[in-house]
Amino acid sequence: MEPLYTAQEMRDTDRWAIAERGIPSLDLMERAGRGLADVVARAIPDGPVVVVCGTGNNGGDGFVAARLLHEAGREVRVVLAGDRAKVAGDAAENLRRLTVAVQPWDPACLDGAAGAVDALLGTGFAGEVRGTVGEAVRALAASGLPVVAADVPSGVDATTGEVAGPAVRAVATATFHGAKPGLWVAPGKRHAGAVHVIPIGIPDGGPAAPSAGLIGEDALAGVPRRGAESTKFSSGHVLVCGGSRGLTGAPSMAAEAAMRAGAGYVSVAVPASLNAVFEVRLLEVMSLPLPDADGALTADGADAVLAEAGRRGGALVVGPGFGRAEPAQALARRLAAEAPVPLVLDADGLNAHAGRLDALASRPAPAVLTPHAGELGRLLEAESAEIGRRRLWFAREAARRSGAVVVLKGDDTLVATPDGRVGVSRGDAPALATAGTGDVLSGVVAAMLARGLDPFAAACAGVELHRRAGRLAAVRVGAADGVVASDVIAALPRAWTAGA
Repeated sequence: MEPLYTAQEMRDTDRWAIAERGIPSLDLMERAGRGLADVVARAIPDGPVVVVCGTGNNGGDGFVAARLLHEAGREVRVVLAGDRAKVAGDAAENLRRLTVAVQPWDPACLDGAAGAVDALLGTGFAGEVRGTVGEAVRALAASGLPVVAADVPSGVDATTGEVAGPAVRAVATATFHGAKPGLWVAPGKRHAGAVHVIPIGIPDGGPAAPSAGLIGEDALAGVPRRGAESTKFSSGHVLVCGGSRGLTGAPSMAAEAAMRAGAGYVSVAVPASLNAVFEVRLLEVMSLPLPDADGALTADGADAVLAEAGRRGGALVVGPGFGRAEPAQALARRLAAEAPVPLVLDADGLNAHAGRLDALASRPAPAVLTPHAGELGRLLEAESAEIGRRRLWFAREAARRSGAVVVLKGDDTLVATPDGRVGVSRGDAPALATAGTGDVLSGVVAAMLARGLDPFAAACAGVELHRRAGRLAAVRVGAADGVVASDVIAALPRAWTAGA
C-alpha cells in the first residue's frame, strides 16, 4: 500500500531526515515549494495568482512557490495572514528571498485573480480555524476561485480527514513526501481535489511505517489464482446464509459475486419456502433449505448452517436479505458467535448486533464486518451523521471493540484492523452508489477469505476488486447512473487486470 502519513509520522520523518540523514531543512522546503509551483502552473495555467500564506512552515512553502512562479513570469500577489514578526526559521529565510511585495491579509486581495494558493496551515493543524487565518479560509472557500492547497487544505485535519469548521475546497493539493490520510478520508477527501505527491528528497527507511495506506495494485497481487492443479474445492468454498420474502436478491447477488470473484464452490442457506426461487435463479450454486416462518429464517436453522460450514470450510456470509424479524436476528447472532470459519457479516447480520458489537470479540474464527455509516452507527449506538464526521475514528473503534476487520463503506471505503492499521480505498467509483453493491462486496470479500487470505488482506483485495468492477461497469453501460449491481458482478473477472 502507498503509505499515508499522519501529522506525527510526518514530523518524525522530517526530523529523521534532517537530524540523522543530514538533509538541510531549507532544501526540503525549497523542493516542496518547487513542487507546489509546478502543480499551480498546471491547475491555474494563466492569469494572476494570489498566494495566501500563514506564519509557519506551510507559509514558507508558499513563499518559495510564489518566488518561483514570479521568476517564471507569472503575476503573483503574496498575502500574509498573520503577524510578520512571527515568521521564523526556514519560512523567514524564504520570506526574505521573495522578489515580490508581501501584503497583509485583506479579502480584496482576491479580486481579479485567476486562482489562489492556500499556504495557510500545514499538517499540524487540528480543530477549527479562527482569527485572521479563519477569515482567509472563509474567503478562499467562498471565492469560487480554483485553489491549490499546500500539503493539506486549510481547515482539514491531515491525520483524520475531519473538518470541524470552515475549510478550503481545493481543485488540487500538492502534498509533500507522502499523502496524508485526511486527503483520502471523507470529509477531508472532498476538499482535497486531485492529490499530487511531491518528492522532496527524503530517502526511504524512515523511523516507522505509517499505520495507514492507500489500497492499490498490490492488494490483488497476493491473491491465489486458479492454476492447472486447481479444483473447485481448492479454489475456495463460500456459504451465503440469508434471504426472506421480498429479499431474495441480496443473497443471490452475494453468491454470484463470490463465484465471479473466483470461489470454486458456492452454497446458499435460505428459507425452505423460498428455495425454489434460488434453485431457478442460481444455476451453479447448491442450496440448503432452512426452517422458516412465513418466509423469514429462524434460529432453528443454526445447526444445519454450522454443520455445513464445518464440513465444507471456506467462508460464511451472514446477513444479506435476512430481514429484521427477531427469529432471523437470533439466527444471525448465533451463527456469528459459533461459526468455525471466517465470517463476513453484512446488512441485517450487522443490525442483529446493534449495541452488541463487543460480543463478536469472542468468535472462534476471524470476521470481516462491512457496514455503511448507518449500520455502523447502530452497532456503536451513534448517529450516522457523527459517523460521517469522524469516519476514521469510528472505523478503528468498531474494529477494536469487535476484534474484527471493519470495512466502512463509502467512496473512501476504510478497512480497519483491531490494532489500528487502516487501508483506504482510492474510490472514484460512483457507479457503486446503487442498491445491491454492498451484497456484491460481501460475496467478493468472502471469496478472498475462502482462498486463505488473512482478514485484512482479504478485505483490501475485495474492496479493490469491487472498486475496479464498478468503474468498468460504468464504462460498459455508458454512465455511472445506469449501473445496477448485476453489472458490477459481470465486470468482476475483467477487474483483475483492468488496472486502477
